[in-house]
Amino acid sequence: MAAMGLLLWGAETTTPAKKKAPVKKHPASATAAKVPASKAPAKKAAATAPARKKAPAKKQATWRNRQIAPTPERYREIQGALVSKGYLQKEDANGTWNQNSIDALRRFQSEQNLESTGRINSLSLIALGLGPKRETVTAAAPPPEK
Repeated sequence: MAAMGLLLWGAETTTPAKKKAPVKKHPASATAAKVPASKAPAKKAAATAPARKKAPAKKQATWRNRQIAPTPERYREIQGALVSKGYLQKEDANGTWNQNSIDALRRFQSEQNLESTGRINSLSLIALGLGPKRETVTAAAPPPEK
């Protein structure tokens, strides 16, 4: 009796299977099957030609793609700051970022309690005094009294 109750209860909880919708055929494929290939209308040449792609749009300069590497002038500026702080020899400040420059920057970063990777980053530039330059607006003098 209990087994029959379980069978009946299990049958009630199952969901009915969904019916599949009939697949509609494309009208062109239906007519192509009915008309012999010799009497079928010729396809347009434009339909068989490869689709033309649009020319890629010009990339706008954003903060992500403006500069890949610093210019040699910027390297000289960074190396000059490292020379003035005593981390790099003056003859090594030539505008080429080499192993001596990396080692000097790494020593500077470790003494400044920065992540010492030897890579140029914003915190290192700020610590070297080469961070963003902001013009300060001076207060305008009041107009002279008459």
